[in-house]
Amino acid sequence: MNTKQSLEQLEELVDLYTQQLERYDMDQLTRTPEEGEWSLGQVYVHLIQSSLYMQLRQIEACRESRGAAGVKNEQGQAVFALGAFPPIRIRVISEAHTPSQPESKIQLADGLKEVVRRMREVEPVLEQIPAEHTAPHPRLGELNAKEWYVLTVMHFRHHLRQKERLDALLLG
Repeated sequence: MNTKQSLEQLEELVDLYTQQLERYDMDQLTRTPEEGEWSLGQVYVHLIQSSLYMQLRQIEACRESRGAAGVKNEQGQAVFALGAFPPIRIRVISEAHTPSQPESKIQLADGLKEVVRRMREVEPVLEQIPAEHTAPHPRLGELNAKEWYVLTVMHFRHHLRQKERLDALLLG
């Protein structure tokens, strides 16, 4: 796994998300297409929060790990073999896992910058974290620090499909 390439890909994706943020006003960013679906702003909030409070935290958990290695489950093995999440829509069934609406475009732009800053900061440390140090993912099983890192990029790429669908509704 080349984490330097993953960082470059993340920077490109975040640049795209940031540049395209200018296309929307706050009404568009907070408009939900249907009951139970996320607005585009919620997609941005989700990407920022999951990067900062899930993926990066799990990388830190791997760094601090003293336990035995865990394994990816079948779904995790498939995702990493493909190098991407499958192109399917996943509905979040719990309100607790629904991101809040953004307060401003500045909040989103700053959050995206923070994701890149933290990913740049942690990338050089990844080589020092033993591959057998893992942390659990709710759907993919146990992942090591490099896998968590790469997963962040896959996650941003995965939500591009959702963003494109929302763009078609918002921008025509």
